[in-house]
Amino acid sequence: MSSCLAPSEGLLSYTAAELAEKIHSRELTSREVTQAFLDRIAETDGELNAFLHVGAEEALATADAVDSALDAGEAPASALAGVPLALKDLLVTVDAPTTAASKMLEGYRSPYDATVTKKLRAAGIPILGKTNLDEFAMGSSSENSAFGAVHNPYDTTRTPGGSGGGTAAALAAGQAPLGIGTDTGGSIRQPAALTNTVGVKPTYGTVSRYGLIAAASSLDQAGPCARTVLDTALLHEVIAGHDAFDATSVDKPVAPVVAAAREGANGDLSGVKIGLIKQFERDGWQPGVMEAYHAAVEQLVSQGAETVEVDCPHFDAALSAYYLIMPCEVSSNLARFDGMRYGLRAGDDGTHSAEQVMSLSRAQGFGSEVKRRIMLGTYALSVGYYDAYYLQAQRVRTLISRDFARAFDKVDVLVSPTTPTTAFKLGDKVEDPMEMYNFDLCTLPLNLAGLCGMSVPSGLASDTGLPTGLQIMAPAFADDRLYKVGAAYESGRK
Repeated sequence: MSSCLAPSEGLLSYTAAELAEKIHSRELTSREVTQAFLDRIAETDGELNAFLHVGAEEALATADAVDSALDAGEAPASALAGVPLALKDLLVTVDAPTTAASKMLEGYRSPYDATVTKKLRAAGIPILGKTNLDEFAMGSSSENSAFGAVHNPYDTTRTPGGSGGGTAAALAAGQAPLGIGTDTGGSIRQPAALTNTVGVKPTYGTVSRYGLIAAASSLDQAGPCARTVLDTALLHEVIAGHDAFDATSVDKPVAPVVAAAREGANGDLSGVKIGLIKQFERDGWQPGVMEAYHAAVEQLVSQGAETVEVDCPHFDAALSAYYLIMPCEVSSNLARFDGMRYGLRAGDDGTHSAEQVMSLSRAQGFGSEVKRRIMLGTYALSVGYYDAYYLQAQRVRTLISRDFARAFDKVDVLVSPTTPTTAFKLGDKVEDPMEMYNFDLCTLPLNLAGLCGMSVPSGLASDTGLPTGLQIMAPAFADDRLYKVGAAYESGRK
């Protein structure tokens, strides 16, 4: 195994909640904390490639503003005011480039902030920079970035997962105490599992997608990432809430996720029913991952939970349905990148027609995986195939939602391994798209149903010594259940 870049001791190893307490009590300044993480990025990112842009000046300016307000006796703007954060480069920012890790948007500057970005600024959270990802969030290993692969801090020859590998790697390496990711089919939860961090995909519609560069609009969801369940809950409360700028935003109160995390920290799960999904007990999955999963279930039972086996028969078709619906929406959403309005413009020398400029721009701007999904989606939406492929996949999606509904009639939450294996070697799956897609088997059913899920660390696999994750799933708008069970499990592992 190559060098391990897991968090060091001292300030960098404090939780976000601890850092906030020290900043707000003036034991530390936000500038001191922010500078320490900027120094860590400078020290380690040459090996990790977790960041596409570091905004030191902007982050320190926010930190100074927080310090000045606190010194003047003002109340903190939020529970996390002054604690810095790494932002996935899929959410637009006025003061930093937003590239979606694509040549198509290299150097692009947005004229507006995403709603999530605005909420972070209003909360007094310094944004350290924009993190690397699979291009347009399409991938499971963070190798599809036009600006180089991200490396896992636990073994830099391996993937940190995808598409949000940059945010997860930054957290795992102590480059940031908080992060924002996005999750279309597991892009928050899967990297969390591979890097020993916590990642949450909130209920669809509860965190604004305004300013989130769309891949698949019915699946995409921004969410919080951190190293503890409580830190993730604190960030969740900052970014969640109704947004009139997002037509899919739901006007409902934010679930009491922080209170649930604090309640769960007592470790008592008496009365909680946990479903074990029959379809996720598979032969051929990595023994060390299944061993960690079974140990996690045993621990939950020891803490008072009751387990019930549930049958979700249509989960076996989730992969096929997802990889029809997702590319179809990609085909539609990425049509805006035409070389005419913004982004890369190739062949603009006066000798090419508009159609030729569009073709050249897309050929040069999009990577191979993005092109693959555009072509798959365009084909599935074409005349004569729409009913056979896209509509049939939507019917399967409905059946998966019904499987979840029947399961949640019996249990409070469902659990499973987050991924079938631990982190694989960079390069191992890039030539086999189906093998790469299979890595999402556990995570993508949740996105198809629009529900909420969490990955929480479940220890190192006995056969590889690499991190594993326990996935917890809850019904729509019951995000607080994730945090109660996740915090209880976390407290029992300490």
